[in-house]
Amino acid sequence: MNILFVLTSHDKLGDTGKKTGFWIEEFANPYYTLLDKGATITLATPKGGPAPIDPSSDTPDARTEDTERFKKDPEAQEKIKNTHKLADIKASDYDAVFYPGGHGPLWDLATDSTSVQLIESFNNQKKPIAFVCHAPAALKEVTSSEGSPLVKGKKVTGFTNSEEAAVQLKDVVPFLVEDMLKEKGGIYSKAGDWEAYALQDGNLITGQNPASSKLVAEKLLEALSK
Repeated sequence: MNILFVLTSHDKLGDTGKKTGFWIEEFANPYYTLLDKGATITLATPKGGPAPIDPSSDTPDARTEDTERFKKDPEAQEKIKNTHKLADIKASDYDAVFYPGGHGPLWDLATDSTSVQLIESFNNQKKPIAFVCHAPAALKEVTSSEGSPLVKGKKVTGFTNSEEAAVQLKDVVPFLVEDMLKEKGGIYSKAGDWEAYALQDGNLITGQNPASSKLVAEKLLEALSK
């Protein structure tokens, strides 16, 4: 299994003066779930080089077994510091793609034309495409081979408006993931705030929040074993 992980290069949380990036748990759990099953994992970002970690995901209350493992894993940390540039990546070299969340993707991956084309290539090749939490933002400009929004008529989930309100960033983010998915014609559903929830519709897999990263990874593994 050759799996591509696409992370954000964006580290500024709007005009707040605070930092953002990718959410450690949403990277670490799928990374180790797939790695432990023998997957070869390549990391890429729009700019290449270091992928910024969201400082909020590196606090004691955000820690999990997988984030602790990441902290003690020099190989994984080295990969995070030296990601490939998205423009150098070909979908044909991989069996699936996974996008971890964090607020960063709302600013770069949502409108990054290279990322958009890459997701479309994976989709046209009928390969699994998976996203968790804020990462479904990367589907904003993605279209199907018919030219309609990729999520149109598909069962999807992603970070909820109420979860965004709970972290007090509803007025900071450029758009709300839940609203965007609905506007693009996605059949959006969700569980309670912070509950694990993931959906699969064909080759598209989406998860609601950090707690959903394990479910997304399991669905991705299942899709790859078919």
